[in-house]
Amino acid sequence: MTERPGSETAAHVSVYDDGVEGSRTDRLATEEPLEIRISLAGTSKTIAITMRTPGADFELAAGFLFGEGVVARREQIVAISYCKDADLPVEQLYNIVIVELDPTSEIDLRGLDRHFYTSSACGVCGKASLESISLRGVCTIRSDACVSRETILSLPGKLRDDQDVFASTGGLHAAGLFDLSGHLVASREDVGRHNAVDKLVGWALLEGRLPLSDHIMVVSGRSSFEILQKCATAGVPIVCSVSAPSSLAVDVARAFGVTLVGFLRERRFNVYAGAERIRS
Repeated sequence: MTERPGSETAAHVSVYDDGVEGSRTDRLATEEPLEIRISLAGTSKTIAITMRTPGADFELAAGFLFGEGVVARREQIVAISYCKDADLPVEQLYNIVIVELDPTSEIDLRGLDRHFYTSSACGVCGKASLESISLRGVCTIRSDACVSRETILSLPGKLRDDQDVFASTGGLHAAGLFDLSGHLVASREDVGRHNAVDKLVGWALLEGRLPLSDHIMVVSGRSSFEILQKCATAGVPIVCSVSAPSSLAVDVARAFGVTLVGFLRERRFNVYAGAERIRS
């Protein structure tokens, strides 16, 4: 039986430290492709290939479909499984996920007219306009959520404390979902920030927790257009990142009523949109 890939991979490395040469075993964050297929009325179609860290693959697939507007409710997903084709190469086992959709419900496949290719670096390509979000029916977030400055400042440390794979590899992004009191609800790690967010949104979808109108999303690294798009679609009112936002991320936040915090580290942060939700 083929061993399922884990989130970490061992590697033998040569080490040079202050003129001293040695060797040791290092731990690396695993990066492998994940093909996402949908099955509808007996027809299977590949809709995305993303480079990801194995783990929470079903959540990743569900979150991706929700973020792209293919599904809007948990009930539209009949089942999620790994591909078990008899002729599948051994190295592809656990790298293809099939999401079976309910043919009796309204499934919007308009966004899947092209073949997506996503990478751990850039996320979904070709979605470079605010209009594309609005056309999928994403509305401006109307949330009374508010949070204190001290709570915001406490979030990166709490997320880091929950990053087990990062602690052993030093090379993994994370996304954390917090309540308005600053308690960690769930977190996911991945080589791609957008994948980590998809895993969390997929978890919330499968658990019946959407919309996330009383939660805070915290991401390691920068906040991009893709991340803000996914959070706006899931109804997240407050998004924080430890690094800078992109200009289009700020545009999305302002257009869809998301409070966007950046450079959240070392007892400081910037607010790029929705400052009224952060109280002293």
